[in-house]
Amino acid sequence: MPELKVADRQWTVAAGGNLLDALNHGGVPVPYSCRAGSCHACLVQCVKGDVRDSRPDALSPAQRDNGWRLACQCQVVEDVQIHTFDPQRDGQAAAVDAVDWLGADVLRLRISPQRPLRYQAGQHLVLWAGDVARPYSLASLPEEDRFLEFHLDCREPGQFVDAARQLSTGDPIRLGELRGGALHYDADWHDRPLWLLAAGTGLAPLFGILREALRQQHQGTIRLIHLAHDEAGHYLDKPLKALAAKHPNLNVELLTAAEAPAALAQLRLASRQTQALVCGHPDRVEAFAKRLYLAGLPRNQLLADVFLTREDSGRR
Repeated sequence: MPELKVADRQWTVAAGGNLLDALNHGGVPVPYSCRAGSCHACLVQCVKGDVRDSRPDALSPAQRDNGWRLACQCQVVEDVQIHTFDPQRDGQAAAVDAVDWLGADVLRLRISPQRPLRYQAGQHLVLWAGDVARPYSLASLPEEDRFLEFHLDCREPGQFVDAARQLSTGDPIRLGELRGGALHYDADWHDRPLWLLAAGTGLAPLFGILREALRQQHQGTIRLIHLAHDEAGHYLDKPLKALAAKHPNLNVELLTAAEAPAALAQLRLASRQTQALVCGHPDRVEAFAKRLYLAGLPRNQLLADVFLTREDSGRR
């Protein structure tokens, strides 16, 4: 049976066992969120030996050459020595710029990195508060905001949101890996209708993408639909309405869970050239996608990103 070594600890694990489970069960806490190879919170480094990797395409060639692996996607098949991601050693230094509430359930976290971070609207970043990590989508825009902005859904308890509630301006925080998800704005869409459909804090990356489209003077119509549990859940209603008042080609629709089925059933495409971006909980994304396909949207004109919880990943 293979031996797993981390720092000065070494123990035997089952051959073919999941690396993330072996580490956590062995008392080496490695954070994770999605268990699907998307969030990159479980990044570890193989310094001796290797593992069987089911998602080699999830990391860049340079990362793989340096031994980095996503623990959730790997099986232990031989003796291997692991360095876990150390936010103090491997992460980037940053400080909390501001913490405030956008309504009762959404905590807005603004962070100033010690060194400028090059990113694009729609990307997400792993945040480390002490030894607790979680990926969050960026709601900020590099050309307009001096800070990195994140919207944290605090309706349910969690290690990171519990830690984030205790943060104050000036507190240190570490930044992990920056990732590009499916969502982005493409200048080639300049004259096409653009639909942005978000559920809950899935609005965060689409808010950045919306502002990027407007910054690039998007000429096609833009339709943004935000689905929330109730009226109070439309946590960006004021800035969205302000943007709609300023840009005649932007239409903002705020739907509650009770209103959504009837409203989504009425979706109709004005043009087969429509480009749609969807983000939120997997169930909501699936519902959005189904209605868009029924409305005639070509499948290659839909980009989707899902916000997975640990419970979601366990069911899938």
